[in-house]
Amino acid sequence: MKEFYYIPLFIVTCFIIYLIFRSFHYNPMLLEGMTNASDKKEETSKDGIADNAAAYAASLKASIIQNQDKLLITKYRSDYESAILNLDDLISSLMLKTALQFNESNPLDSVEKLAKMQQAKVALNSVMKFIDSE
Repeated sequence: MKEFYYIPLFIVTCFIIYLIFRSFHYNPMLLEGMTNASDKKEETSKDGIADNAAAYAASLKASIIQNQDKLLITKYRSDYESAILNLDDLISSLMLKTALQFNESNPLDSVEKLAKMQQAKVALNSVMKFIDSE
């Protein structure tokens, strides 16, 4: 009969231990000094600061490869070049139109439009160089 006395005592002791750990907000995943390095990198790998630079560079490289696979530059190079050349011609004609319709009452507006279109032509030139390098 003494054995039945120890069973409730054991259950009560376990319950008290449970309450003690619960009162300390014990979380087994948050042990001090026992952090997982891969979990830490996953949380902060969105930027390239300090020790995350390598992981950040790898994720950027993966994005570049994924985009290049979608674009198939080697297969559609001539089509892309034609589209860029047509865009360049369109911007040139719009620049000419803007220059011929120069607003003398507000010359800054026309100059800003011409400057933005010139920047677009420079950007198209950069894209063309990228396509040619692939």
